Amino acid sequence: MEIFGLPLHPLVVHAVVVLAPLAGLVGLAYAFVPKWRWLLRWPLVALSLVVATAALVAVAAGESLLDARPELEPLVEEHEEYGELLRTWALTFVVDAVLAAWALGGPSALASGRGARESKGALGWVALVLLVAGSIGLMVLVFLAGDSGSRAVWG
Repeated sequence: MEIFGLPLHPLVVHAVVVLAPLAGLVGLAYAFVPKWRWLLRWPLVALSLVVATAALVAVAAGESLLDARPELEPLVEEHEEYGELLRTWALTFVVDAVLAAWALGGPSALASGRGARESKGALGWVALVLLVAGSIGLMVLVFLAGDSGSRAVWG
């Protein structure tokens, strides 16, 4: 996979490197700052979808790059494992974000006239715990995948 003669993998990886930590931080803000939940709900869901899509494309492009350059296999083995784990984690983060947004309920605080309110009972707490775990895991995995990838390229 190439764009204008450049391998797609390093291009798409930069989207993941920037947007995954941002999504993680938005997820943590959503979980820990109840006043911001109405504001962050849909951006969190949209950002999680973009990160998951970018991670899927990055893994597919990485596999394509490895097929074209099989001599890189021993150098990128650890990076490949972290990348595949990050892809899976990003997909589950979408589920976490959607569950947290759904648990908030209602169209918006302004439309309901009630202002900011807590998520729905026990389901809301479960959604927030999953969102916190997903956010932290996403940020850790993007660091591990990026670090192993940069060490494979730059030594």
